Amino acid sequence: MIYPDWPAPDNIKAFSTTRQGGFSLPPYDSLNLGDHVGDELHTVIKNRESLLIQAGLPESPRWLKQVHGTTVSFASSWQQGDEADAIVSETSNQVCSIMTADCLPILLCDQQGNKVAAIHAGWRGLAAGIIEKTLAHFNCPSQDIMAWLGPAIGPTQFEVGSDVFTEFTAQSRHAHLAFQQTDSDHYLADIYLLAKQRLNASGVTDVYGGEHCTVSDSSRFFSYRRDGITGRMASMIWIAPK
Repeated sequence: MIYPDWPAPDNIKAFSTTRQGGFSLPPYDSLNLGDHVGDELHTVIKNRESLLIQAGLPESPRWLKQVHGTTVSFASSWQQGDEADAIVSETSNQVCSIMTADCLPILLCDQQGNKVAAIHAGWRGLAAGIIEKTLAHFNCPSQDIMAWLGPAIGPTQFEVGSDVFTEFTAQSRHAHLAFQQTDSDHYLADIYLLAKQRLNASGVTDVYGGEHCTVSDSSRFFSYRRDGITGRMASMIWIAPK
């Protein structure tokens, strides 16, 4: 597992899984946590049960049905099958979880250790405002919030079309800094920088992580862009009792 290197309060627990340490067979090898990608369901359940024990989780994670939108779920009212791309909690031992295989997982907490959130941020969600909509549910100043950016597709691998470039640059005068043009219609996009820009614009300046590339590191990470049929990692955060 990958643990955030950030100055979060001691009662905030968080990590991202890798593809290692599970039971799934290729192309889902081996710790596939996604039950929607074609893997054997009983194997996914076994992987999830194993993670529960290995990670010392206080409960089964509150999984979302992610749809690249901007709906924010609340752990207190969460139900299985909720369609959302972020989940927020202010109650101890509620495990907020999102799954990725190239999209950007963002974990948030406040400096007081009273509230946490997990965000699934593909480019569509970023452009549509999933970060801003999640931050709106923190009842503290933005400068009291910190963010960790988990494993995602890196800036040398994320080729996008001019539509994506136009979408972001129309919203921010700084967004062009996250794109490197490769031909008349294509760019390499830095999803980490795009997320940092939007967090900074919202007043969140304590941003950590962002050093991994899921596409380049096939031994540790699932990658939809690289493999097509593949598994899913998970990023989780919760509040431990003080």
